[in-house]
Formats: sequence, C-alpha cells, structure tokens
Amino acid sequence: MHTVDTIEALRRQIQTWRRRQETVGFVPTMGNLHAGHLALVSDAQARADRVVVSIFVNPMQFGPGEDLDSYPRTLRDDQARLLDAGVDLLFAPRVETVYPRGEAHTSAVIVPDGLTDILCGASRPGHFRGVATVVAKLFNMVQPDLAVFGEKDLQQLRVIQRMAEDLDLPVRVHGSPTMREADGLATSSRNQYLSEAERRRAPILHQTLQQVAEIVSRDRGAIETALHEGRQALEKAGFQVDYLEVRDWESLGPPGQGPLVVLGAAWLGQARLIDNLGI
Repeated sequence: MHTVDTIEALRRQIQTWRRRQETVGFVPTMGNLHAGHLALVSDAQARADRVVVSIFVNPMQFGPGEDLDSYPRTLRDDQARLLDAGVDLLFAPRVETVYPRGEAHTSAVIVPDGLTDILCGASRPGHFRGVATVVAKLFNMVQPDLAVFGEKDLQQLRVIQRMAEDLDLPVRVHGSPTMREADGLATSSRNQYLSEAERRRAPILHQTLQQVAEIVSRDRGAIETALHEGRQALEKAGFQVDYLEVRDWESLGPPGQGPLVVLGAAWLGQARLIDNLGI
C-alpha cells in the first residue's frame, strides 16, 4: 500500500491505473478507523479494481465548541489496518493541501436547505457546507469511478448524493449498510468517548429506534405517539435527545406513502450518538 500526502503523487498513481483501464473506488474517512470503515473498504473492493482511502480531519465541518482538537488522530494504526485490508493507496493530505488559502477563503459547496438544515443540520449549522465542500474537493483530487459512504450517516449520504447529482460529478455514490456491535450499537469513532457505564446504556438508542419502527410499520398514523414514547424512553435512560424523527427514506422529507426511516441523535455523556433504521 502506498501512502501519499500530495495531490500530484495521488494523481500519478491513479493515472497509472487509468492507463491499465482499472476502475477506482474511494472511501473518504477522518481516520481513527474501526470495523465500520473496513466494511466500507470491503464494499468498495467488491465494486472496483483499485481502492483509495483518504484520511483527513476536516476542520470546515466542525462548529465552535465541537471536538476538532480532541478528535482522535491515529495515522500509524490506521495505516496498519488499511494495509491488512488490502487497500491500494492511502491519501492523507495536510490541511494546507486541502485549503491552501485557508477555510475562510475557499470556495464552498452549498447543498440547498430542506436537506441540510434539518436533523443534524439543525443543531450543527454549517456542518454540511463543510462536508459537501471537502467531499467535492476530494472527488476532484481522486477522480474515482465510485465512492462508498456508510448509511449510519444517512443525512450525510443523501447530501453527497444530491451534490454529485446537481454538479454532474462523474462518480457513483454508494451507501453501505450500518456496521453494528454485537449489542446493536452502531460503530463510530466517537463511541470511545463513552465511559464504561455509558457504553452499557448506549445500545438503548438502537433499541428505541427498533421500537419506533415496529409501531410505525403496523400503523403509520401512530408516528407522533411512537416518537413521543421514544423520546421519553431515551431521556429516562439518561440521553439528552437532539432529535428523534420519522422521515421519507430517500428524500428525508416528511413521511409519505413510500419507505420510511426513523433517525435519532442524542448525547450520552461526552458522546453524540447518531443512528437510523429503515421501516
């Protein structure tokens, strides 16, 4: 596995693959890799001849008071995991490579409201502006045929799919199912912020989503009742609920006649946990 930190070195390698008519899959990450990331890598490997993984902790998507400075940076361990997984190339750019003029003086990509100002976007203003901007830049740097993102961050996935469609980017954006621990907790780098006691309670978020989904699958008219009971259950278990909502699976708009999804975000101690479950 090659590790590069410049766009020039990245493109030289990709051009070599292109001359061989090999397809390129891409998995963007912020590092501190876990089994969920490696599942995305495996998904990309099944769909492309070569796989590039990026590690970049993107400052543009962190708001004031969020965990940018404390976000785990474990490049050496991540390299070992990716090597074992058979990744072809690791792109680990520096901040000045991605934002040579600084964040404040970089052209931004803004996906319209209605998708970015709801759910996580409502409590994290500007977050999806940062996500869309860095992913658009990484797509232009890597120029992959396809990119794989986890469905755990379903709103992020929909934002990126919308961006790629609106900007006519020649990349297929594929969603990969959520990887879970044995007790149902969605894998996440932020799970390590949980204390032992909080980690034992954390699966209650997934269990609550399951309960809401079961009620709504039987009776769509019971959505508000199911959500009210779900919020109460989370608060009783010690969660500080950010949101618990039932939305359309594709658009994340208000529930209609098509497939639905229940999405939740809640704080447990220092960890902000998110999850979703299709109905």
